[in-house]
Amino acid sequence: MAEDSISSLVQTWLQWDQDPVTRREIEELHQANNTAELELRLRNRIEFGTAGLRGRMAAGFSFMNCLTVIQASQGLAKHIESQGKEFASKGVIIGHDARHQSHKFAQLAANAFLALHIPVKFVNESAPTPLVAFGVKHFKAAAGVVVTASHNPPQDNGYKVYSSNGAQINRPEDAEIAQSILKHLEPWPRAWEGDRCSGEYFDKEALHEILAPFQSRVKQYAISTVSEPYPTRPFIYTPMHGVGAIRIDPLMKEMGMRQGQEYIIVPQQAQPDPNFSTVKFPNPEEAGALDLAIKVADEENKTLIFANDPDADRFAVAEKVEGKWFLLTGNHVGALFASHLFDTIDSSKDASKITVLTTTVSSGMLQKMAESKGIQFKESLTGFKWMGNVAQDLEKTGQTILFAYEEALGYMFPAVSYDKDGITAMSVFSMAAAKWQAQGLTVFGKLQQLFAEYGHHETLNNYFRSSSPQQTAELFHGIRNGPFLPKMQFGKFKILRWRDLTEGFDTASSDHKPDLPEDPTSQMITLWLEGGVRFTLRGSGTEPKVKFYIECCSDSRGDAVKSVCGAFFAILKDWVHQYAPSMTYSNELSTSSGSVLLVDKETLAA
Repeated sequence: MAEDSISSLVQTWLQWDQDPVTRREIEELHQANNTAELELRLRNRIEFGTAGLRGRMAAGFSFMNCLTVIQASQGLAKHIESQGKEFASKGVIIGHDARHQSHKFAQLAANAFLALHIPVKFVNESAPTPLVAFGVKHFKAAAGVVVTASHNPPQDNGYKVYSSNGAQINRPEDAEIAQSILKHLEPWPRAWEGDRCSGEYFDKEALHEILAPFQSRVKQYAISTVSEPYPTRPFIYTPMHGVGAIRIDPLMKEMGMRQGQEYIIVPQQAQPDPNFSTVKFPNPEEAGALDLAIKVADEENKTLIFANDPDADRFAVAEKVEGKWFLLTGNHVGALFASHLFDTIDSSKDASKITVLTTTVSSGMLQKMAESKGIQFKESLTGFKWMGNVAQDLEKTGQTILFAYEEALGYMFPAVSYDKDGITAMSVFSMAAAKWQAQGLTVFGKLQQLFAEYGHHETLNNYFRSSSPQQTAELFHGIRNGPFLPKMQFGKFKILRWRDLTEGFDTASSDHKPDLPEDPTSQMITLWLEGGVRFTLRGSGTEPKVKFYIECCSDSRGDAVKSVCGAFFAILKDWVHQYAPSMTYSNELSTSSGSVLLVDKETLAA
């Protein structure tokens, strides 16, 4: 598209797009001679990566809309067809969340596969993403598609793709699909007839075929994690205006829990609402996202909150501790899951044949816990597109993968599926909370018990807001070419190890090659510092952010907090202010134990 004139791009768009809303957007911009906006919308294509597409819904090749969904689906369908008739005959399963346009996008996607006589199992109602991840394996499908933007703002949508193994697509398949999309951009003759999907290759009853097996598998697995039934610890649940409650409610009933007694769903957030009207940002990690759930919990005199994000693949926990609400981090919940699941391992089993997984930006605590039990530990690159595939590779060698997690509230249980699953996570955690209650422990109390045994692991995770990919690239270019690596010094900290997975460099190995795959498509640098500090700086693959993940393990909570805060100020002063001074960030950050860090000019000067 680089050599095309903007007028030519406009004409191509109007020739291909049959959606009256997005056609009108481009027509009005063209009539107003708004070249700058047309360049933004039409010059570059929305990137196919991170298991598919995600972005703002608007007209133009750069955004999520009917045409870009059709193009992605045609490319994916052709890719599947190229694998042979027998493979393509396995079909695809397609689901969607309750966001604006999600059902329409899903229908248009289905139409592309039907055009090539690739069977479609269509989940005709809004459903959680984990249901489709489970469905790919259950139906032995060639692929799965979910139209969802997960926890993004209401103006966004996305297109998530699963490979035939039930895990998110990964390289090289993602690049192969991206190339196939570019070869099939022009909509096929009946591409816009998505709302009239029908015929022998179209099964719109997939939800009813898969729901009972999914719920049965989740229930069986959750119950199998406790040695005996314990009285439920009551909790408040919020699906964050998403699709979680649609499936959680019947599942909880199957597990013997009654709404209004063992659990209460936040009424204002129980039904799907694509505008997410009671939250500023529908992500349980964000400050204020659980305010309404906390209000209901206080009114109902409950001290435990569970939350899913809108497509129910993430899971969050909050607990009232000594009169104040404590939001557990993903690392906290990951350690608690590990402790709970380790209890399920039969003493007669060879622990060395069991593996747990986490990512490079998650806490080091899981490794300590696993090694203390003789269990194998494996680290992967960030995201479940890596962990889901690594898990299956390990299974081929005879390993049993107990579970995997990443710090961004994602938990995977291969006994159910190979992607993060907030529904299974909630079901299992409810069993764990009941067990700990019977032992006289709160969730927070169990966490402190683990810290006493394995060291206090304090983290400070947040992000800098980047104005553009170019600004992100400039920041990392400055870091790599600065004095830090040659001097092995960072602020007041001595650098013990420097790993750059973008460029495939690691000071810890004799040949300076890392033990993890390099990924030149993403920005990621990790430093190990004197004093037990480790941190990673990485560019987000789905949002305009540069994320940082800082951790320190210490016998003292106070020392750990001091160290992670010191590392943050070094990142801010020596890196961000030097190489990307216009990046914005929160002036108030909280460490994982709730210590508040205020960032102002006076503090920085000191």
